[in-house]
Amino acid sequence: MLEAGSSTNRAVNGNRDVLDCAPHFEKMLYDNAQLARVYLHAWQVTGSQFFRTITEEILDYVVREMVDPAGGFYSTQDADSEGEEGKFFVWTPDEIRDVLGNEADRFMTAYGVTRHGNFEGKNILEFVGDLEQRPALTGSRRELFEAREKHVHPGRDEKVLTSWNGLMLAAFAEAARTLNREDYQEVAEGNAEFLLRELKLENGRLLRSWKDGDARLNGYLEDYCYLIEGLLEVYQTTFEPRWFVAAQELAETMIARFQVPDVGFFDISDDHESLITRPRDLQDNATPSGNAMAVTTLLKLASFTNELRYVDIAHQALAQMQSMQAQYPLGFGQWLQALAYALSKPREIAIVGDPDSYDTQALLSIVHHGYRPY
Repeated sequence: MLEAGSSTNRAVNGNRDVLDCAPHFEKMLYDNAQLARVYLHAWQVTGSQFFRTITEEILDYVVREMVDPAGGFYSTQDADSEGEEGKFFVWTPDEIRDVLGNEADRFMTAYGVTRHGNFEGKNILEFVGDLEQRPALTGSRRELFEAREKHVHPGRDEKVLTSWNGLMLAAFAEAARTLNREDYQEVAEGNAEFLLRELKLENGRLLRSWKDGDARLNGYLEDYCYLIEGLLEVYQTTFEPRWFVAAQELAETMIARFQVPDVGFFDISDDHESLITRPRDLQDNATPSGNAMAVTTLLKLASFTNELRYVDIAHQALAQMQSMQAQYPLGFGQWLQALAYALSKPREIAIVGDPDSYDTQALLSIVHHGYRPY
């Protein structure tokens, strides 16, 4: 019942393994975007239906709770409702019995519900049963969800950020083609249309933030490269050239406005407001390093265009970062992904035919089956 945003710790208590759930209930758009793609790839690698279910539940949550009518994705959903952290998400045994009646005991066993709870005397629902049990509990989960919908919902930060939207755009676009979900494709195309309409200026520059029809603030490096990543995923899902053209145009602007004279990129453009120093963050944080994602997207664009200038920029940056990646790999995950791509000799697949014909779709389904990162 929890959307992505929780964390769990496993501790040993005597001879038993005890799962101590202590999430912070705030839902961040960038967390859900990255987790959705991780679980999508895990499903492709393993074929486990459980991973596919998690992917779809994350994205369905975003559609339900985090999409502005204009097409943008909201930034966060609060942890608190009615002044209490997690109140919207936790349950007591009596509350579950009131909703489920005779089905309550079976459900509570499968979800580890106890009288003492696992969060301040109440229960965060976490599935602890056998995976085979889960489908049989679908009806009970739906009943609890419908009951929860009547409660006071947590607030939202309804600001739309270009960078975070780019991450979620990539998740929806990739999931659309991989899971054959037309509804996800509609969400992705609607978001791409929104971002290019509301946050891209006529001169090709990006703005960072939008709310209630008002777009503002000069875009940062991450706004450009995350959106480029999202647009490339939409292109590979729809094969509409306009998404690729938009991605390449943004890449050219990114190079012109953010490139460091020797190698790499600054976080802010050359005409940003005056600061003491022009920042250049190389390490991943909660989101990937803008420099690393810029390199990743240039390598992908080079594969499509055979533009050697993109390759040169990317390889120079990767060479500069080589020792840091080797010494502190956990802090440079996106750089390592870019390096793996650069060393992989990516395979190009061209499918010629009517996009809507059965034969073309059959070939596409083969390409989309399994995990093929390169």
